[in-house]
Amino acid sequence: MSERTFSRELFEKAPLVGIIRNVSPDDIKRILPIYREVGLTTIEITMNTAGAAEIIRYALENEGEGLNIGAGTVCTKDDLEIALEAGAQFIVTPIINKKVIKSCVKKGIPVFPGAFTPTEIYNAWTLGATMVKIYPATSLGPEYIKDLKAPMRQLKLLPTGGVGLENMEAFLKAGANGLGIGGQLFDKKLIQDKNWDGLREHFLQFVQKLAV
Repeated sequence: MSERTFSRELFEKAPLVGIIRNVSPDDIKRILPIYREVGLTTIEITMNTAGAAEIIRYALENEGEGLNIGAGTVCTKDDLEIALEAGAQFIVTPIINKKVIKSCVKKGIPVFPGAFTPTEIYNAWTLGATMVKIYPATSLGPEYIKDLKAPMRQLKLLPTGGVGLENMEAFLKAGANGLGIGGQLFDKKLIQDKNWDGLREHFLQFVQKLAV
């Protein structure tokens, strides 16, 4: 487990979880400092990315100052153990796995489990979720967040899937406590072309939208 813990203060400065999936370790090494320098603070390495544990370890050792570094697509207790061994500071799951959530709660590790229906979302919250990842958020849009919050204002929600520059403000105005963004944030073409200046400008657009 990481000696450095998840910082809520850092997350609240830029309430966005950047999701890195299937990006090479060399490219991630170039991306991390840019991500931090533009003012983004929280990044998730999915466990189905090749070498995920090594990437998490590297990120914490070399770029951990000023970043929350977590593990995503954690579906089983085995995934969880590998992620925590690597030092992940928070855990994101695409589904509700009671054992994973309860283990995180017991260890004091923030956990953002994935849920979709009101019952799933409430169950995840009552199990001790730090924030519930609404996935896939694009299917029902920002109004769904507003509808969920009306009777259950205590919920902390992280819409993920289909969130991008064109709708992130709408999700935040609807009551989202943060946003999970993957492919729309980590633009494949910019990364393939090693266009790091372009990627910096791209990231800055998201930072500006968060500040509105």
